[in-house]
Amino acid sequence: MNAATPDPAPTPELSGTPGELKRVLEAVLLSAKEPLSLGELRKVFDNRIAADVLRVLLDELRAEWDARSLELLQVASGWRFRTRAEFMPYLERLNPEKPPRYSRAVLETLAIIAYRQPVTRGDIEDIRGVTVATQVIRVLEERGWVDVVGHRDTPGRPALLATTRKFLDDLGLRSLAELPALEHINPTLDLNDADK
Repeated sequence: MNAATPDPAPTPELSGTPGELKRVLEAVLLSAKEPLSLGELRKVFDNRIAADVLRVLLDELRAEWDARSLELLQVASGWRFRTRAEFMPYLERLNPEKPPRYSRAVLETLAIIAYRQPVTRGDIEDIRGVTVATQVIRVLEERGWVDVVGHRDTPGRPALLATTRKFLDDLGLRSLAELPALEHINPTLDLNDADK
């Protein structure tokens, strides 16, 4: 007689009360490694809950977590919990990992791509006034922040670069419209060159 694999536990039936649905959402979101889209969250309930009802439940859940150390956040890829910024110094004491340091060239290139996308390497070089090293673009691609989204219809068909959803997720943004205005980042920035 072969040893049978045990059947997975049956999914408990939900009464459908908002409190119970929010507890399920809370459990799913707290255990998720990546943000979850509304479509993925609807699958949790066998697509029996409409997207608009799910949004209301998520907004209520976000409000319930408002005074806690975690916050429910909507980012480009969906919804996720994250530790509030004011508690990060305490977590860093347990895990004193140093975040990656990026060169000025990498950060300038990322900023140009984020604010002017889609752009070619030549566009970036025109704005920065220096040659963009292949390694700079590679670092951004490896991080998952930048990707080729097409090719410009000019001789040589240069690649068009744009930011990714991961870039927005890592910054805690839903869309590029939430990026701060360039004037707020560096009031001394000469925007005349960027508008050419």
